[in-house]
Amino acid sequence: MYHPTTRVLAVLELLQTHGRMSGAEMASRLEVDGRTLRRYIVMLEQIGIPILSERGRHGGYALMPGFKLPPMMFTDDEALALSLGLLAARSLGLAEAAPAVASAQAKLERIMPAGLKQRVGAIDETVRLDLARGTAPRDNAALVTLSSAAQSRRRVHLCYQALGSAASERGFDPYGLAFLDGCWYAVGYCHLRQDMRTFRLDRIASAAVLPHGFERPAGFDALAHLRTSLAAMPRAFAATVLLHTDLHTARRFLMDAIGLFEQTADGVLLHNQSDDLGWFARQLAALPFGFRVLAPDALRAELDTIARRLSQIAAVR
Repeated sequence: MYHPTTRVLAVLELLQTHGRMSGAEMASRLEVDGRTLRRYIVMLEQIGIPILSERGRHGGYALMPGFKLPPMMFTDDEALALSLGLLAARSLGLAEAAPAVASAQAKLERIMPAGLKQRVGAIDETVRLDLARGTAPRDNAALVTLSSAAQSRRRVHLCYQALGSAASERGFDPYGLAFLDGCWYAVGYCHLRQDMRTFRLDRIASAAVLPHGFERPAGFDALAHLRTSLAAMPRAFAATVLLHTDLHTARRFLMDAIGLFEQTADGVLLHNQSDDLGWFARQLAALPFGFRVLAPDALRAELDTIARRLSQIAAVR
């Protein structure tokens, strides 16, 4: 549902872009009737936008010749933030992100002075961001619906298609959304499971807002909860490693999703769940501080294999 102010601004955008349009065409694009369109035209006129109206079969609306809105001014830092933000948007795995970015860039370029336009164009052409390529949701509807419901604290009816399982339906209180490792997630309370759950947006078939409200825990951090949930998810192997360092340094060299960190008097305990002990061993071998494997023995064997291979390489050199 669009807010009336958004539609009024959309009328102005159409007039700026097309110069002159018939009332029927504008009403069709805005999905309103003729009477509502005329009300929007009056609202624009009341705030000082001069609009010419032509009646009759071939009539329409147009901005008064020579009228231009005051230019939107950006500082160099603001232009940099906008440009980098648009670049990042292309890598966030949103459906139809590229056309939306191109449209936003075109609108900004229409109002930018030549010098600023050139600097923004230079960033777009020469800067590349190494962001994880996202797994796109089926469309943007789930992101829009869930973020709005989270803000207004409204429950949603969720139809979810888990990998390798039949579709299921549930009531869901969305506490927040997060983007991690190329995927979008919704985090909140699932009324089907009566517990906290995380859902990938690309597996949501539909989401509809319900009239029921909910209370979100104070200070809830969707990204922090997501990282902890993924780190604690049961996998093929459970490992415990004592890191000979402090908590701040451990988190500096190891990503949060690798496991759960616990500060102790002897160091930092890392509780890991992994499907590939070889991969986990390589992460440990790259650490600049010492550690001791408490369990399992198979992880010690993987580390021994890495040590032997490195010794052989060093001997050849």
